[in-house]
Amino acid sequence: MAKAVKKEQTTINQLELDTTDMLILKVLQYNAKATVKEIADKVHLSTTPVHERIKRMEQAGVIKQYATLVDHNKVKKGLMVICYVSLRQHDKNAGSKFIKKIHELNEVVECYNISGEFDFMLKVVAENMDAYYDFHVNKLSQSENIGHVQSVFVMGVIKQTHVLVH
Repeated sequence: MAKAVKKEQTTINQLELDTTDMLILKVLQYNAKATVKEIADKVHLSTTPVHERIKRMEQAGVIKQYATLVDHNKVKKGLMVICYVSLRQHDKNAGSKFIKKIHELNEVVECYNISGEFDFMLKVVAENMDAYYDFHVNKLSQSENIGHVQSVFVMGVIKQTHVLVH
C-alpha cells in the first residue's frame, strides 16, 4: 500500500504550490540556466510535467523574471549608496510623478516605498563618488517635490541574496 505523502502547499496569486513546485523554484533560484532535464532529474519527475509546472508558475507570476547577477565592481559600479528620500507633498499625483522619475534613473537599481521619517529608500550604484555626486545634484535633486535626501554609503556587503525559497 502506498504511503500517503503530506504535500506542503502555499497559495500565491491563487496558485497552489506543492512541494515539487517549491523544489523547482529552489533549483531555478540557484541556477536560472538549468535545463528542464536537469531540473526534472533533481525533482524526480519527467521533463514534460516539470516544463508544464514552470510554465504554470510563469503565467501566474510566481516566476517573474530570469536574471543574471552581475558583480558591480567588474562593471565599474563599485560605489553603492542607500538614499532615503522624503517628499514635500504626499498626494497621489506627487508620489506617482516621483515613482515615474525613479524608473527613468538607471543609477537606481532598487526602490522601496517605506514607512517612517522617509518615504522612499533607493539603492543606487555609481562608478565613483564623482558619478554619485553628479547623479545626486543633477538628477535626483532636480526631481519635482524632493523634500530631503539622506545618503548612506555602503562600506561592505555582508549578505546579499535573491533566494526566497529554501
